[in-house]
Amino acid sequence: MTAAVTLDAPLATARRRRTGWLGKVPYVVVGLYLLVALIGPLLIDYDPVHTPLEDRLLSPGSTTADGGTAWLGTDDLGRDILAQIVYGARTSVLIGIATVGVASIVGLLLGAVAGYARGWLDAVLARIFDVLLAFPAILLAIVIAGAFQRSILLVVVALSATAWISFARVTRSVALSLRERAWVDASRVLGVPQRSILWRHILPFTAGPVVALATLEFALVVLGEAGLSFLGIGLPSSTVSWGQTIANGKTYLETAWWISTLPGIALSLLIINVGILGDQLTARYGRGRRDP
Repeated sequence: MTAAVTLDAPLATARRRRTGWLGKVPYVVVGLYLLVALIGPLLIDYDPVHTPLEDRLLSPGSTTADGGTAWLGTDDLGRDILAQIVYGARTSVLIGIATVGVASIVGLLLGAVAGYARGWLDAVLARIFDVLLAFPAILLAIVIAGAFQRSILLVVVALSATAWISFARVTRSVALSLRERAWVDASRVLGVPQRSILWRHILPFTAGPVVALATLEFALVVLGEAGLSFLGIGLPSSTVSWGQTIANGKTYLETAWWISTLPGIALSLLIINVGILGDQLTARYGRGRRDP
């Protein structure tokens, strides 16, 4: 029996090391995307308006008319696919961070107020959450994005219109459980202002669940932005987007597969790894911080 345990110990250690290494892959991939989004546009010059038609539909690795190399090929207007992927990463990261930031702030404030106040205010806000949650998020985003002039700000507003609801529901559930805790009751007895109780004794305990949820919402926002761009609404044509690049290549799938396939792979890798990262953070912080 002792020998069996001794033999199993190294195997268990090796398995834990392998699992720990694989668990870091999403962090590395997401970090690379952020690095490309920040530094890539500084290293690669790209003008979305410039259309060198003599370089149209070049396969990956081909030489362009000016002597350069189209490492990932060109589209039907001669624009470089690698540059579009790099600049599209910047657009996706920018919109994702802005949308999640707006949604988390709105959701945190409304959720904390609803969960802590209880009574009629909680009932009204909770019904508003439920009603808005019944609307398909992407459909509401399409309606908002299609009704106004295209811009990055419009896409952020359209995607934030329903993204804040998840943050509000999570914050409300945490606030409901915390408002009855001993230290919160003691703060009320001592006459601490309600605003201070929310900021010092309620909101800090929402950090873990909110960060985990923000990661998952970031993936949904990136996918939603790509969907809007694919449909031709939301972002102007002068702004590079993975969705626009994929849409531009849908008529050339048989002859120039790289136009849609390579940006699609970049989009899929980001969403998958952000989703895995979000699951890991949810498993670790999803239940919030422990009571002091």
